[in-house]
Amino acid sequence: MDEWVQNPVAHTAFDDILPCVDNSTAQETLNKTKETTFQLVGIVNQFINNVANLNNVPPNAGPIYYNQSGPWVPVLCNRFHPNNTHRNCAHGEVEFTNSTEEWRKYVCQVSATNICITVGRLTPVYYDQLISTVNVSYALYHYGPFLVELEECSFVRQTLKEISKNDCPGLTHHSRRIVVWLAMASAALMISSTFWVHHSAQKRKQSYNGQYASTISESAQDPPVGVRNME
Repeated sequence: MDEWVQNPVAHTAFDDILPCVDNSTAQETLNKTKETTFQLVGIVNQFINNVANLNNVPPNAGPIYYNQSGPWVPVLCNRFHPNNTHRNCAHGEVEFTNSTEEWRKYVCQVSATNICITVGRLTPVYYDQLISTVNVSYALYHYGPFLVELEECSFVRQTLKEISKNDCPGLTHHSRRIVVWLAMASAALMISSTFWVHHSAQKRKQSYNGQYASTISESAQDPPVGVRNME
């Protein structure tokens, strides 16, 4: 079976069976997941810096006022630079994995009109929306490379090699049937996963752009002193 997977002629037939893409197309998919992750984290941090962490906001300031007060909310760590290269988290930034617990410390109790009546810089509604966006961002960051492996079929090839190496020799007799089964499973998983990632990212991005565009644009004209900019 391993010889069949490695054989150049069989390799061509393998590519005919699986819905594989070339390496450049797979890398383009990976770049898109990185760009979307970068943009979503940027939207989260724009809201934190330009709305949640504002001080002394007058009640007539419109949607950027909800009586936010207290310690500043830490921004979310963006794992990518604008050019898609890897970025290390700076001191004080919140990571994907602990943002849920960390930001919960900054949630205030609210009145019937969604105004903070206790110290805090995030209303429960804003907190839930931030966490939802973080979940999408983390999924793109964490599972993006795996999706690329599905697209270029390296995941299935490696699976076949492991089966050949570790499992029963009798599987060699049924290798063609195994390849077809894995091809069907890989194709279904790739299509559903790629569609979910694209749909979720676009939906979340559009939602946040619509909700925060007006608040960010109003606050950007008069940014608070000391607001931290995301690296």
